[in-house]
Amino acid sequence: MADFHYGGTEEESAEIKKLNAEVLENPDVFENWEKLVRASESLEGGTINRNSSPQAIATARDAYDRFLAKFPLLFGYWKKYADLEFGIAGSEAAEMVFERGVASITTSVDLWTDYCSFKVETSHDPEVIRELFERGATCVGLDFLAHPFWDKYLEFEERLEAQDKIFAILARVIKIPMHQYARYFERFRQMSHARPLIELLPADILAQFRAEVEADNLTFQTGPKGELEIEREIRTKIDNLHLETFTKTQTETTKRWTYESEVKRPYFHVTELDHPQLANWRKYLDFEEAEGDYTRAVFLYERCLVTCAFYDEFWFRYARWMSGQEGKQEEVRNIYQRASALYVPISRPGIRLQYAYFEEMSDRVDVARDIHQAILDRLPGHVETIISWANLERRQVGLSAAIEVFKLQIDSPAVDIFSKAALVVEWAYLLWKIQGSVDDARQVFQTNLQWYLQSRHFWAKYFEFELAQPTGLDKEAEHFARIKDIFSSMIEKSRMNLETKKDLANYYLTYLQERGTKEAMKEFLKIDRELYGPLSVQPTPIKVSPTKGQENGHPSSEIDEATLRKGEVQYTAYFRQHASVLPNAQGLAAFL
Repeated sequence: MADFHYGGTEEESAEIKKLNAEVLENPDVFENWEKLVRASESLEGGTINRNSSPQAIATARDAYDRFLAKFPLLFGYWKKYADLEFGIAGSEAAEMVFERGVASITTSVDLWTDYCSFKVETSHDPEVIRELFERGATCVGLDFLAHPFWDKYLEFEERLEAQDKIFAILARVIKIPMHQYARYFERFRQMSHARPLIELLPADILAQFRAEVEADNLTFQTGPKGELEIEREIRTKIDNLHLETFTKTQTETTKRWTYESEVKRPYFHVTELDHPQLANWRKYLDFEEAEGDYTRAVFLYERCLVTCAFYDEFWFRYARWMSGQEGKQEEVRNIYQRASALYVPISRPGIRLQYAYFEEMSDRVDVARDIHQAILDRLPGHVETIISWANLERRQVGLSAAIEVFKLQIDSPAVDIFSKAALVVEWAYLLWKIQGSVDDARQVFQTNLQWYLQSRHFWAKYFEFELAQPTGLDKEAEHFARIKDIFSSMIEKSRMNLETKKDLANYYLTYLQERGTKEAMKEFLKIDRELYGPLSVQPTPIKVSPTKGQENGHPSSEIDEATLRKGEVQYTAYFRQHASVLPNAQGLAAFL
């Protein structure tokens, strides 16, 4: 069967095939996607239009669709795709691309400005165009750098010579803290001198001003003032009111300028930001939250999450802040869904687990289960997710359901031996702490010990389990025997490197020192000698041959380094990993 032809020459088709393979192999490599899109655009001389071959058109569309599904925040590529569709299928097809674009990145001033400009040039219905501008104003009107959008809106109304519409737009804009607020105010002030009084103020405030002017008029002995003079004094009052608005906007703009001037990359990119940029976004969000304006805070979060889309901390912060607002449950759900489905990679499943807890809290237990299952479909054997799922079942169904989750995963061939070791530990701890059965928990450890000789986590938790059991003078000898037996098995049977065994031996040494009987120091010094003494006094299970490639009396090839490293893994929960932010950190900030 002949290879599929992507359009263009044979060489161009072969290049597209090669780039497609690279993208499929490494879908997270941005550069490969860029090459694929460029190559697709370049087919047939780089002028793909309605007269191009169906193969070339399909190839270009497919490249853009897949690329923008992967990276939906790249506003420039939505514009390029819309231009491409306009050349292929006309204005309706281009408009559909613009709609997909503004749905994906609602806070892009550039994309909304381009979309509205496109609509102005391709539509003959002013109301339809005006409706689109109003949608854009809702989405990006508050942006500190929204002046290109507002300029385009004003330009559209100027074409129609709709002076009343222009004045109404300016009346809105002069109240928004933005970079070019003064320019808009000067134009508004000049226009206000020529507009009817009824357009300048609400009727009740206008009536109040007229009453004040007429009351002042009664105090003069020279006779009543004419209507023109009354109107002039009313306009003076109105102008003073407008100046108060200007001063307030100026103050609000100045407050935000501190943060806006430090935003070096206001758009999305796949590369990391530096630490000062993240610190500036944190401070800016702190400021806007403290101001107490819900709309402005939401808008700033949305802007932040374009620039910082790959930083989990800002998704967590947005969801936490939103959950603190009254009646915003659906908004919180939307934040979690966007983070989980589009931006935070599956390799960092913390936000997905938090989303599952949110759904459990919302009495949508089946959805919470589905989220756990979805994570494990992509990350089979992920210990934190399995433990979380088991505890979900324990809370909602009971202990036996939790244990069934562990058993199912332990029996799964997709779960590696080290993950299984951690799950056995959790199974034993459930029996101990929830069911209250120490004997059943101990049996789980003893029965499974033979399978997990290389797992540091298993041995550490086994020590901790026995050390946590209550004892008395009459039971201490039995307790000592159990702990010594764990130590002996760990030294003689486990297949971990010597440094790990020494580290785990500290459980036993601490026990001997703090809880041992009269003979404890004899055992303590014996262990100390065998672990840390010269080779001549080390017993065979501990002795390390000076010959390179030998360890514990066995050829090191029996356990390769990669396996040893896996055995060293220590498991924790995502919510325990929130590190304090260093205030003066420099350099690039890793995606975490």
